[in-house]
Amino acid sequence: MGAGIAVVTLRTDLMSATSAVAANAETYRSLNLFGDIFEKIRNDYVEKPDERKLIEAAINGMLTSLDPHSGYLDPKSFRDMDIDMRGRFGGLGIEVTMEEGVLKVVTPIDDTPAFRAGIMTNDLIREIDGDAVQGLTLTQAVEKMRGPVNSNVKLKIERPGRKEPLEFTLTRSDIVVPAVRARMEGEDVGYIRISTFSEQTFDGLRKGIEKAIADAPGDKLKGFIIDLRNNRGGRLDQAVLVSDAFLERGEIVSTRGRNTDETQRFSAKPGDLTRGKPVIVLINGGSASAAEIVAGAIQDHKRGQVMGTRSFGKGSVQTIIPMGSNGALRLTTARYYTPSGKSIQAKGIDPDLVVLQEIPDELKGKDETKGEAGLKGHLSGAAGAKPEEEKSGSSSYIPTDKAKDKQLNAALDLLRGIKRDAAAPSDPATPATKQN
Repeated sequence: MGAGIAVVTLRTDLMSATSAVAANAETYRSLNLFGDIFEKIRNDYVEKPDERKLIEAAINGMLTSLDPHSGYLDPKSFRDMDIDMRGRFGGLGIEVTMEEGVLKVVTPIDDTPAFRAGIMTNDLIREIDGDAVQGLTLTQAVEKMRGPVNSNVKLKIERPGRKEPLEFTLTRSDIVVPAVRARMEGEDVGYIRISTFSEQTFDGLRKGIEKAIADAPGDKLKGFIIDLRNNRGGRLDQAVLVSDAFLERGEIVSTRGRNTDETQRFSAKPGDLTRGKPVIVLINGGSASAAEIVAGAIQDHKRGQVMGTRSFGKGSVQTIIPMGSNGALRLTTARYYTPSGKSIQAKGIDPDLVVLQEIPDELKGKDETKGEAGLKGHLSGAAGAKPEEEKSGSSSYIPTDKAKDKQLNAALDLLRGIKRDAAAPSDPATPATKQN
């Protein structure tokens, strides 16, 4: 009987080995096909192609076929990504956005060349170094304004209310992008806006918390609003540190890859920087990745309430693999899971309190994000997840006028005990149902 089992096992092993050899042979045939097509393009295309660009396009095509977030970073893109993650660069200190092909100033950053020159919110940048901005993408326009420290750049600006354009010659300086902006709302609520998760984020958060506690000592401070709306994410280590700032213990997030031995778990260390003050986290359809990690950790640990609309749903981990002088590979290697074991991917974080903004008529329908579930070729939520379990995006609109920001004002009212949902608990540090 034992010999029979041995024979069956041997046959199974042989079949597996044969299948592996056949698969490898098919792979090499496909690679040979790639080589043949590359040679045909080199020799017969109507114009001589750039061979390096051909290869880069093929590599990027292979990676983007996996999911929307994997890709090839050429050396310049790799440098730009590193700048974004560090949060500092040579530039002018202007936050800008592109609206219908027009480059518009969101705000000048305090104590930067743009701020000192008098550039203002809502200024329209028409020319950069004599070149028209129209036709450029937002990324291209930003690249033209960045450059070596102490070099000059000329801007032609159209300012609402003025007939003649304004011209500025600015000298680039070392710009540290503020990942965090903190202020007091009234005299009793600390408001902390986290716009990205760069190297600067945790230090900015810590300083913001410390200042609020100093400005409103003792029982005067009602709590904190952590605004993560339209925060697209960033560094995982910063998301862990930010979550840990509010937690005393427990898991913050886990990442699970293809193999079980690749699972990583990140846990909180003792010490709550807010000293136990109530916390409300604001999210919307533009809150993604690292922002969702923070919201998920605070929600699962019942450390505070999450308010707003459902987040984007980007719950996948991208590992940056440098390729020497050839740039880098950005490869999706794992999924994020909240402390309770829920996958963020293609689902997002559902707020404890749903608060919808009033959308201006001209923006209705344009305020909704697709969400991760709406991206072509997106990764499923988890192994065995069904498409019907996925959730689409939600509104990402934030009014510029604080008085019209229903989410912010609902959070302030809740912390101050002015208004409360009928089903909401008396302590805003514990989760509730819905508010509209």
